[in-house]
Amino acid sequence: MKASKKRMTRITVVAAALGLVGGGAYAYWTLTGNGSGSAATGSITGTLTVNQTTVVTDLRPGGAAQTLSGTFDNLDDSPVYVNSVTVAISSVVTDPVDGTCAAADYTLTGANMLVEAQVPAGTSQGTWTGATLAFNNKADVNQDDCQGATVNLSYTTD
Repeated sequence: MKASKKRMTRITVVAAALGLVGGGAYAYWTLTGNGSGSAATGSITGTLTVNQTTVVTDLRPGGAAQTLSGTFDNLDDSPVYVNSVTVAISSVVTDPVDGTCAAADYTLTGANMLVEAQVPAGTSQGTWTGATLAFNNKADVNQDDCQGATVNLSYTTD
């Protein structure tokens, strides 16, 4: 009888162990939850400079219009999108200073130049071109005051 009792105890212990292990594999708690988070978008912190790379010289009555073109210095860490570059005559400096040469003595054509491109970070990046600058030939006017004048141009982007 002792062997039978021992056998029964073993069977009971094994059955209980199997029940715990088997039951443990299927017993769990469920829980629903929620949460939130955020992400920040950076902003441009650098500067964009428009560089004129063409050298315009020898503007004179009857002379050909000269094309303006250049690059950009993008001093931000990221590329920036440039839609267009616009050029304007900001001033005309004469030599001697009392000359009467003015912006009206020049013709700026195609002042709004489409770029429509990303400009990578760095210096001398991307390109723009298209505007032309010419000296107006006023046949019945003495234009001597424009000799040696410097035409200062300003550039803006959007």
